[in-house]
Amino acid sequence: MQKTIGNNGPSRRAFLFGAASFSGLALSGCSTTIGNRQLTVPNLLPAIISPYYLDIYGAMPDEKFPVPAVDLNKVDQRFLRTEVDDPTGEKPGTIVVDTSGRFLYLVQGGGRAIRYGVGIGRDGFTWSGRGSIGRKAQWPTWYPPAEMMQRQPETREFAGGMPGGINNPLGARAMYIYRGGVDTIYRIHGTREYWSIGKAVSSGCVRLINQDVIDLYSRVTVGTPIIVNS
Repeated sequence: MQKTIGNNGPSRRAFLFGAASFSGLALSGCSTTIGNRQLTVPNLLPAIISPYYLDIYGAMPDEKFPVPAVDLNKVDQRFLRTEVDDPTGEKPGTIVVDTSGRFLYLVQGGGRAIRYGVGIGRDGFTWSGRGSIGRKAQWPTWYPPAEMMQRQPETREFAGGMPGGINNPLGARAMYIYRGGVDTIYRIHGTREYWSIGKAVSSGCVRLINQDVIDLYSRVTVGTPIIVNS
């Protein structure tokens, strides 16, 4: 059982109607006969998205750097923020990243969890284990790691730091993963490349849609435990 979550939005009835409309549209097609053959032509109209999701993934003009709306036709619907039965068994307040499923869970009370879709590191750039959130930052400065500057010389331009902004690789928020009090150099962060959610594309960090990372950031504190499963 799952339900959508957020601060404000249309009724659950409206959400279910929108979801049903999307499902029907995605699976339907038109049949036509050419000569003796009947062909099924897929429906190429844009998906009908629930008004609820149009709201929570809408533009955020009041941010320091205004965040544009997400084109939800470019995001796999299963990776949108929702509330589900907790599959982790961890204590409330724990962040669990399921890298194989491409989900991040924030465990709630009562056997529930908030689930976010994520993008993860490419092969050879993944990290797993237990740690904690050692630092949080809004519109953070990005410093390319030394290894990245070796692999990608063009990033050396930002050796002194790339200021926060909509084009910054860390997006609107960053939560820094520490282990044993030491920065692992891995982060949970936002991205404007929402079409990359559900894929293995980053340099080892866990990326969320900017609207989702802003929501997660508001719910966790420094010291929050995190588990990253491989």
